[in-house]
Amino acid sequence: MNLSTIDISVFVLYVVVLLAIAYKVSKDDKGHEKNTNDYFLAGNSLPWWAVGASLIAANISAEQIIGMSGSGYAIGLAIASYEWMAAITLIIVGKYFLPVFLKRGIFTMPQFLEQRFDHRVKTILAIFWIGVYVLVNLTAILWLGALAINTITGVDMVYGMIFLGLFSVAYSLYGGLKAVAYTDIIQVVLLVFGGLFLSYVSLDLISNGQGIIEGFSILMDKAPEKFDMILSEDNPHYMSLPGISVLVGGMWVMNLSYWGFNQYIIQRTLASKNLKEGQKGIAFAAFLKLLMPVIVVLPGIAAVVLSPDLERPDMAYPTMMNLMPVGLKGLVFAALVAAIVSSLASMTNSIATIFTMDLYAHYRTGKSQQHLVKVGRIVSLGGLVIAMIAAKPLLGQFDQAFQYIQEFTGFFTPGIVVLFLLGMFWPKTTANAGIAAALGSAVLSFAFKIGLPELPFMDRVGLVFLLCLALAIVVTLLENKGRHENAVELGDIAFGTTRSYNISTVAVSLILVSFYAAWW
Repeated sequence: MNLSTIDISVFVLYVVVLLAIAYKVSKDDKGHEKNTNDYFLAGNSLPWWAVGASLIAANISAEQIIGMSGSGYAIGLAIASYEWMAAITLIIVGKYFLPVFLKRGIFTMPQFLEQRFDHRVKTILAIFWIGVYVLVNLTAILWLGALAINTITGVDMVYGMIFLGLFSVAYSLYGGLKAVAYTDIIQVVLLVFGGLFLSYVSLDLISNGQGIIEGFSILMDKAPEKFDMILSEDNPHYMSLPGISVLVGGMWVMNLSYWGFNQYIIQRTLASKNLKEGQKGIAFAAFLKLLMPVIVVLPGIAAVVLSPDLERPDMAYPTMMNLMPVGLKGLVFAALVAAIVSSLASMTNSIATIFTMDLYAHYRTGKSQQHLVKVGRIVSLGGLVIAMIAAKPLLGQFDQAFQYIQEFTGFFTPGIVVLFLLGMFWPKTTANAGIAAALGSAVLSFAFKIGLPELPFMDRVGLVFLLCLALAIVVTLLENKGRHENAVELGDIAFGTTRSYNISTVAVSLILVSFYAAWW
């Protein structure tokens, strides 16, 4: 085992404190039993700081920390485009999407689709999301988290997955989203400070104690190819990040789908006290996203110099953690586990929300609120067990799990983005058009994957999005039904934003431009 007694003590203290806080915030008032709004939407009580912290904690997990750090080792700073472009995407989501969702008073994304289109659209997407969350996202979080624990402590992968699953269940299963969101504040503090410290120590080691500025300068000199934000066509990783497409192509589609229409992300904003609090939380999260590459990508690039002969890229972050001094290694390890279990808890809660509210409650009408909460807890536990069983067969052979996740989800996201964008902003869009876009996305993506294997997947995502958009428009026009009876009444929705939100938009945009200008 590579953790000292002091490291283990630091980690155990973190576990105890987290469980204690989760228990405290989960307690019901005397005489009150949790209903579905309490369990799945935290009673619409989340303030902006809880919304913002929970968005980041749900997003940054094993596939981000381990997977993106591994891609930093293999590809370089270019992988940070996923983080930096997400910041501006969040601003768009807060201004144009969140007002629509909160006005509708929804629990889930499939529920919005039923309100806007019909039950068929809701059911298709609900089943799809549950499948992806369990077999792609949960498996990735568990597998990469267990890989990190194995690398750092030597604990067997299976036992590592069991520990992560039990830990997430222990603090989230009873309290639901409220327990997850409020403990996420601790998780994000640990994640940010632990990650920043890891980057600091890595750069200081590179400079032999001469400081982080000198270390960063040496790193850029020794691995200049790792600091190209826009990859050229002769770069061996061009297929993963195809040049200018990261700014004007398929990455926009990927980010809009993930941050705008992804249940386990958007659920935090649906639980906010009101629209202004939700938007402030989103702006807070956008600034944190700008910081994430320093925390998750930079250690991977540093590993190119400090540990150039890694067996596989996804070992970069755990290897850097093993360079930490005694005691502080325990803190960084706690930060990593914090990110993992937070995402596990968020994901299982969203799986339970979709299954319970969109599928179970529809076919088992008349059940009490407490019964539905119980079903949600059972589904959360069941999803974890299935993911543990499926993790190794699905992910064991991949060197860069982050890229695998992006590639897989890229088959479906174009149609999902078309479905939501037209559903919100084009009143004539029909249910059949939405289904055509959703199903056409998978068919077209697989066709291009087989027929044009040389086409970078991000370019494929952008192309399929345009084709699905055209398909949905054509189907709508052919049906010629006029304005849909369930069309969103945009005139009733307040898209105006506060002065502070507008200032945040300008600040995020300027920071983003400066980053790309510096490392173009």
